[in-house]
Amino acid sequence: MSTPKVESELHGELNCWRITSDTAELLVAQQGAQVLSYQRLGEPPLLWLSEQAIFKQGKSVRAGVPVCWPWFGIFKRNPDAVQAMYHAEDGPAHGLVRGRDWQLLGIAVKDGNVTVEFTLPKAKGDLPGWPHIVELKLTIVMGEQLSITLSSYNLDNVPVTLSQALHSYFAVSDVREVQVEGVDGLNYIETLANWEQRQQQGALGFAGETDRIYLQAPEQLSIVDPAWNRRVVITAQGSRTAVIWNPWTERAAKLSDMADDGWQRMLCIETANVVDDLVTLAPGATHSLSLKIDSEQL
Repeated sequence: MSTPKVESELHGELNCWRITSDTAELLVAQQGAQVLSYQRLGEPPLLWLSEQAIFKQGKSVRAGVPVCWPWFGIFKRNPDAVQAMYHAEDGPAHGLVRGRDWQLLGIAVKDGNVTVEFTLPKAKGDLPGWPHIVELKLTIVMGEQLSITLSSYNLDNVPVTLSQALHSYFAVSDVREVQVEGVDGLNYIETLANWEQRQQQGALGFAGETDRIYLQAPEQLSIVDPAWNRRVVITAQGSRTAVIWNPWTERAAKLSDMADDGWQRMLCIETANVVDDLVTLAPGATHSLSLKIDSEQL
């Protein structure tokens, strides 16, 4: 096995690293510590990078795995305990860390695995309107699988409550032809119908805009993609909620960084701590939210 190759690249305004091993290729941006793409050599991509992605400082890229922290989604939709942590006007969607440059701690190669580590020093009391002192780290390991771990360590002397997500965009052949397995029988919140709680029957297929929060989600979900003859296996730890999202036609047409038909080629399954699955860190406590991405032939 040859030593993986690490190359620095500039994509628009963003510093990135492309890491290529004998079996896979990974593209990571310094901004947001965001994985932009991941593909096994000779196979379709596992993570989706929008064809019209905008690589601009301060703007999260529509691709890969953005980090949502210290809250997820629309700020005012978060529980009071999360909102109370923020001491400013209505907060931006998906938190305060996606559009900031993280500090690269290192890229290490060992036993054929590549480990990329980032930290965000501003999380230690310097995020605007969010004065808490948390050591925030993101660790990416590319080996036989891709794993991403977001760790929050409360250095403050008071508890800190947050919601968060690894907002993964998976690549699919055609979202109308795939199914998500592992959700049968789960209760979910249908955000497109006034946040009603419903129960899933069978596997989840797609025939329109989808934005659901699955509660008490199992550790493992999978995307079955017959056209690409594969099952994408998503394993979560430190999370009991999964958000499944696809914008479909009308919503995609309003997104400047997505092709009008881009919705056909992507599906978000977000490993999350939202609704009543919040993280409250006592002083000195750590929480790790992690995601593993693997695939197998059908």
